[in-house]
Amino acid sequence: MPYICGMNISNFDLNLLRIFDMLLREQNVSRAAERLALTQPTVSNALARLRDALDDPLLVRVGRRMCPTPRALALEGPIRAALQQIEQSLATGDTFDPALSHRQLRIALTDYVEQLCMPSLLAHLQTQAPHLRIDVVHLTASLPAEALDRSELDMVLGRFDHVPARFTRLRWRSETLRVAMRQGHPQSGAGLDLRSFLQLRHVWVNGGQTRGMIDQWLAEQNLVRQIVYTTPNYLQAAHLVAATDLCTVLPTQLAQQFARLLPLDLLELPFALPPFELDLVYLTHRQHDPALAWLAEQILTIAPD
Repeated sequence: MPYICGMNISNFDLNLLRIFDMLLREQNVSRAAERLALTQPTVSNALARLRDALDDPLLVRVGRRMCPTPRALALEGPIRAALQQIEQSLATGDTFDPALSHRQLRIALTDYVEQLCMPSLLAHLQTQAPHLRIDVVHLTASLPAEALDRSELDMVLGRFDHVPARFTRLRWRSETLRVAMRQGHPQSGAGLDLRSFLQLRHVWVNGGQTRGMIDQWLAEQNLVRQIVYTTPNYLQAAHLVAATDLCTVLPTQLAQQFARLLPLDLLELPFALPPFELDLVYLTHRQHDPALAWLAEQILTIAPD
């Protein structure tokens, strides 16, 4: 006889799991009821039944919020994954027609990756999937695993040091770095050695990181550069150095795009760093979602040269 959470599953109403999932997403009975198209008393009754069946309060009021208990948080991921697997299993017979689909997919990107990927992708979608909607949200330095687990995101595209085993990781491209400074900068025509690089005043695009590749390498040499301005935005950094005697280090392809638009000179780093990798990441159990699989294939196909 199968058991779930220490109880006999034959005595458990599996319909409650969908309500549990929405309650954990919203942490509010009224909003959960609205999203499920149920009445508030129905959802309140379901929460009471869940509490009784699982012998845990699951959601407790803290001020004006309802916060999940440790037991609820432990159950959230496995239950959501099971519900998603059921949905995908039931949909395996469905076909996905890019030309007709009105699906909405959410992708987390940095402004750098958005600049590289989205112009070509959107031009492609305009002819191949004109009704498909792409919503982009800002990507921080670490993989937003919880947002992917909760289906708040469908996929992410960026640089990640660690990707848990439950995710599929596909290589999108490799990238190197260049130093950007305004045309006519005193150092522009002389080239860069390590000493002159350290004497420059730098804009650092931090992307939510505490230390980037450049500063990590310098720290290993017991060196430090002079950072006078920090921004999360690559486009802002390019405009700042085009108008001042500051410099910045940019991914090569992005730097080349900016140099076609702004009066910038691009110089090689005065030391060797390995390329860094950009990956497309999504939950492995969602690989049978035809819309997600199709979009991932398009992104990989149009990867910049």
